Amino acid sequence: MTRVKSIRGRMDDNEPNPVDVHVGQRIRLRRTILHITQQQMAEMLGLTFQQVQKYEKGANRVGASRLWDISKVLKVPMDFFFEDMDDEVAQLSPRMLNADPRIMMVAERTQTIDDDPMKRAETLELVRAYYKIPNRILAKQMFDLMVTLSKSTAGLAHDERDDDDE
Repeated sequence: MTRVKSIRGRMDDNEPNPVDVHVGQRIRLRRTILHITQQQMAEMLGLTFQQVQKYEKGANRVGASRLWDISKVLKVPMDFFFEDMDDEVAQLSPRMLNADPRIMMVAERTQTIDDDPMKRAETLELVRAYYKIPNRILAKQMFDLMVTLSKSTAGLAHDERDDDDE
C-alpha cells in the first residue's frame, strides 16, 4: 500500500507524519536535557502543557515560527530538530511522498551541499565551545591537539583502506 499524506499533513492511516514525530522527539530530548518541564516550556512559549505534549508526540505539527521560538527557548539552532533523522523517516516527508521522481533525481544531484561539514550543527557547536574557553593558551593547545589527532587518524584510516585492498 502506498502511503500518501492527507491535506492536514498526516499519513493516510491518520498517523502523524514520521518527520513530525522525529521533530517532537528532538524537542522532548532537549527539553529533558535542560531539566525543563512541559509546563515550564509551555509558559515560556505562551502555550498550554497539552500543546507541548502534542508537539512532542508529533500529534500537532510545529509551524516554522513556533519552531523558531522553541529553538530559542531550548537554546539550539533550528537544524537540531532534524539531526539524526533516519533516511527512512526522511523519505516519508510530505515533499517526498508527493514528489515527481524526475524532479527528485535533479534534487538528489544538488544535495552535495548537505555533506559540507561547515553546514553541520556539530561544527558550529565545536566552534562555539572553542571560543568559550577563557584561557586562550589552553584553547590553542586544544586546537593543536585536534589538528594532530585529525592527522593521525586520517593516516590510520588511509592505512586501513590499503590493507583492505591487499
